[in-house]
Amino acid sequence: MTTYLLAGGGTAGHVNPLLALADRIKLHEPDAVVIALGTAEGLESRLVPLRGYELVTVARLPFPRRLNKYAFGFPAKYRKAVSEVRELIRSRGVDIVVGFGGYASAPAYDAAVAENVPFAIHEANALPGMANRRGSKKAAAVGVAFEGTPLKNAVLVGMPLRVEIENLVKGYDKASARKHFGLDESTVTVLVTGGSLGAKRINETIANSRHVLTAAGIQVLHIVGGRSELPEVHEANFVRISYCDNMELAIAAADVAVARAGAATVSEFSAVGLPAIYVPYPVGNGEQALNARSAVAAEAAIMVKDADFTPDYVASTIVPLVSDSKRIATMSASTALVAISDGAERMYRLVAGLKR
Repeated sequence: MTTYLLAGGGTAGHVNPLLALADRIKLHEPDAVVIALGTAEGLESRLVPLRGYELVTVARLPFPRRLNKYAFGFPAKYRKAVSEVRELIRSRGVDIVVGFGGYASAPAYDAAVAENVPFAIHEANALPGMANRRGSKKAAAVGVAFEGTPLKNAVLVGMPLRVEIENLVKGYDKASARKHFGLDESTVTVLVTGGSLGAKRINETIANSRHVLTAAGIQVLHIVGGRSELPEVHEANFVRISYCDNMELAIAAADVAVARAGAATVSEFSAVGLPAIYVPYPVGNGEQALNARSAVAAEAAIMVKDADFTPDYVASTIVPLVSDSKRIATMSASTALVAISDGAERMYRLVAGLKR
């Protein structure tokens, strides 16, 4: 019996691949023990227990970016977190550690090294985060979601997808998915999402383009995210909701998507053959534009800067695209050039290879 410690969390982009690997481990090794390591503040505090896995938390400790009071106190707090994970590894007999980036991963990597336990890394973004860049130097195995991710000894495994998304790859009923949201079963449909927290520019532009889209015979499923103040709408050709617990149904309902370019979003859309217009998040280190790069190069998606995503862009570019069924079909077929639908299995094989 093998005991795995899976570390990561914060956002759905870290939590979902962690849970996908956990499910794959249990599929192959029903008697395996899977423990998740995260923070009390991240989405993992809700999603991990919901999936039936044990969650152990450590302090949320961002690496200091400037010299201030927090920076002076960071080393002691970080050593304490590493010590806690080391004790967890010893007391639970952890055999393998797997990190997905995020605040919980860094102390997990250092604890694994100190306890002489092999650890693997999965990097979801085309541009790695700090924890995984640092951890990859001593990792026994490194899996990445996108070709060209700059980590030493990286193996392309793709994104470990949730089983609900894997099931969509096998086929789905688009009409039933639309009916679930109260949409017309036969009208061309655009899914709009900015992620769990939402995207202000995308939300406002779609809200201001609603009548243009409707006039063109296009119906919209708009998921605005938890921070948006836009009211929910439930009409025959326009549905706006704050959050969606069944994203697999939202994806199944769509012919085209408009979205940020988070790693999980790009990987899931490509895997199921959904053409997309990506509007990368304009703040940060630019990893979202890199995430969408291969899908755009394969002509399975198009990319537009956040500042350029306006009602004029919707009218001049999105409406003609969505109205062109032949082009949509071509883009959908092109996703096969970049899609990896068995990322969970590939990552499991990489991790299982570390067994002593």
